[in-house]
Amino acid sequence: MPLPHEASHTESDYYNLPENVRAELINGQILYMAAPGRLHQKILMEIAGTIRDYIKSNNGTCEIYPAPFAVELSDTSCGNKNIVEPDISVICDPKKLTDRGCTGAPDWIIEIVSPSNSKHDYITKLALYESAGVREYWIVDLAQKRVLVYLFKADAIVNIYTFHDTIKASIYEDFYIDFSSLIL
Repeated sequence: MPLPHEASHTESDYYNLPENVRAELINGQILYMAAPGRLHQKILMEIAGTIRDYIKSNNGTCEIYPAPFAVELSDTSCGNKNIVEPDISVICDPKKLTDRGCTGAPDWIIEIVSPSNSKHDYITKLALYESAGVREYWIVDLAQKRVLVYLFKADAIVNIYTFHDTIKASIYEDFYIDFSSLIL
């Protein structure tokens, strides 16, 4: 008996989805996403606002975009083009920004784990972001009240923090987020 054939979708398929549909294109598969919960959105706004305030107050050139925001990544391990919607993307190279979103790896990505789909952020996206050249990746886990910080350099480094910690953003010399001060 032949195995079921999964359709392989393209970038065109992704961009032809209705505007109100949240989805990602990973390895030729369209993965539909449910709307995030209230607490997810609250922490997203707290973190994004803190980053935005830092960039503005320092006359920074990086730009921050919360989801939904399309990020096109090439997976160097298999050559696929993937389109993801990170919860927060910080892009410091303006040449990567297009009318559709970002083409190429953002400097810093933050994902807020959805309890029903944590494997997606912890495994699938972790591997994809590292392969694509993202410099820094944070996984904010509301259920565990922890933040995993991955620094992708020659050797990937991971640090684990709690919501009581102050965490340094490595893409900046002097920027920290005090999670205990965020209104959660």
